[in-house]
Amino acid sequence: MRPDAVIFDLDGVLIDSESIWERARRDFSADHGGTYTEHATRDIMGMSAPEWSHYIAVELGVALPERAIDDGVVALVAAEYRRRLPLFAGAAEAVRRLARRVPLGLASSSNRSLIELVLELAGLSDCFAATVSSEEVGRGKPAPDVYLRAAELLERDAARCAAVEDSGNGIRSAHAAGMYVVAIPNREYAPPPDALILAGAVLANVADVEGALFG
Repeated sequence: MRPDAVIFDLDGVLIDSESIWERARRDFSADHGGTYTEHATRDIMGMSAPEWSHYIAVELGVALPERAIDDGVVALVAAEYRRRLPLFAGAAEAVRRLARRVPLGLASSSNRSLIELVLELAGLSDCFAATVSSEEVGRGKPAPDVYLRAAELLERDAARCAAVEDSGNGIRSAHAAGMYVVAIPNREYAPPPDALILAGAVLANVADVEGALFG
């Protein structure tokens, strides 16, 4: 497939951030009377900010307003990014190369403020013609909403877009949107086989995406 646009996930594809998110949610929960369970990270992966804040309040027992949970966790993540942005090796270069070929979008479960912070710190803001946070659409991943909105903003048919994803819920989301999915399996939380089989290509790292799509 030679797509009309390429839409990236952020966490786990461009930045190695899943452990940062897990630590922030775990520490915040512990500091506010909650109990972070062994399966919480996998449950939360792909959820929008309103969804995971609700999960932390209800499932993990943090007795705070959900907006306060969201703000507190995001502040911890942002502070870590400012100390050291965990870009994957070759990610920025891969994005810049692809941006010279086709319009790029970003469809992320991260909050809008974190998307903008990461792109600013990485020097990639100008590479993306459209960025969408799942907090801005009706449902988080695995629902297709965030990918469909990104395609809409790019003014491209979703079926002519390629999506780059790492997680099971992300792969399901992009596939449900009708996109060709390039999977870069998350090393810590590998997508299950029933999700991975939905991908049109499975790669080892983001630097290989251009070759897989354009030869």
